[in-house]
Amino acid sequence: MTVIKEDFLQYIWKNKLFNNELYDNSGNKIEILNGGVQNTDSGPDFFNAKIKINNAVWIGNIEVHKNSSEWYKHFHNTNKAYDNVILHVVLNNDKDVFRTNGEKILTAEMKFDSKLLDNYNELINRQNKIPCYEDLKKVNNFIIKSWLHNVLIERIEQKIVDIKRVHIYTKNNWRETLYISLAGSFGFKTNKDTSELLAKSLSGMILAKHKTNIFQLEALLFGQSGLLSENIENDYFLELKKEYSFLQRKYNIKPIERHLWKFMRMRPPNFPTVRIAQFAGLISISSHLFSKIINSKSIDEIKQFFCIKTSKFWDTHYTFKKKSKKRIKILGETSINTIIINTVIPIIFLYGKENGNEKLINKSLDFLTKIKAEKNNIITKWNDSGIKITSAYESQALIQLYNEYCLKKRCLNCRIGNQLIIN
Repeated sequence: MTVIKEDFLQYIWKNKLFNNELYDNSGNKIEILNGGVQNTDSGPDFFNAKIKINNAVWIGNIEVHKNSSEWYKHFHNTNKAYDNVILHVVLNNDKDVFRTNGEKILTAEMKFDSKLLDNYNELINRQNKIPCYEDLKKVNNFIIKSWLHNVLIERIEQKIVDIKRVHIYTKNNWRETLYISLAGSFGFKTNKDTSELLAKSLSGMILAKHKTNIFQLEALLFGQSGLLSENIENDYFLELKKEYSFLQRKYNIKPIERHLWKFMRMRPPNFPTVRIAQFAGLISISSHLFSKIINSKSIDEIKQFFCIKTSKFWDTHYTFKKKSKKRIKILGETSINTIIINTVIPIIFLYGKENGNEKLINKSLDFLTKIKAEKNNIITKWNDSGIKITSAYESQALIQLYNEYCLKKRCLNCRIGNQLIIN
């Protein structure tokens, strides 16, 4: 027996894929003027629909079920949120339904081509993590490109959620928002939250007072990180500790807990000690960084802001304890691109959005087209499927598509999936 899920029926209604004229339970023809806006939260399935019956126009909500008796199964008959339903759309009208005040609700049966359901079931039952992997060549390239633009915006909108939270924390201070967000990005995936916590414990205004002195910047950042709380017989470590002790008293600041930092199973260049030293290097050369980023004309200009180096101590160290072979601890191209993709571009996008500046929004998207596509397992899968990936614009969109649609089998919400279901 074929199972028909409610989200599939909502898809049929939303896209007007039913193939019969609709009549209410009194035999009156129903003209659909507006099918409504789909509701993804609790309550009726579609809001603000408009229908016409016998020259009378009705405005209200639409509820969709397989059987009309599900109205009672879902307790809509006792829920006032459903009293504004003007039409109950079903496959099988097996029972009359009523509002909480006893008024009868109009019900209409809709029919659709069974091929649509067959195509949908075939798609979501495939074992490949990208359900449409084998059929992408059947989809018009314009549809793919336009959909990738949509999911790219969706991905950026997800990224700016955290930035908005930081912006509220800073009481709408854009420079401090950039400082905290960048600090988090220097922690990358493993130490992001801890790096952000470090920045919140130490105002960017304090660091700005010492920006010409890399030693004092490191003393402040390493001291606040809690990483100077150990007993290590190392001259530079002891000097930093002494300097931090003075600065801590001066600014009345309290460090975060050392145990929050993760070192295990990490390559030495990614150790938080190295990343903090690099962040100190960024602060030492950054002047009016927020304004420079917002007013930047090219992605190369932005990349130059992150061409930083650490103090000489870190040329021969990954941690305070052990000396290593000399290696200048610069940020590599991949790391710079990651910081720009995950922090800089979302901040430009958000600033443009908050200020109604469409040019800034478009500039942030254009910058993504100038950055190399990421290399990971997800992008490899898409490459193998035949999709051409030329920049971070496409790779970011495809990561979003894979994580939020393919893995969750949300083919009904995907334009690519829609095309394969309909055709």
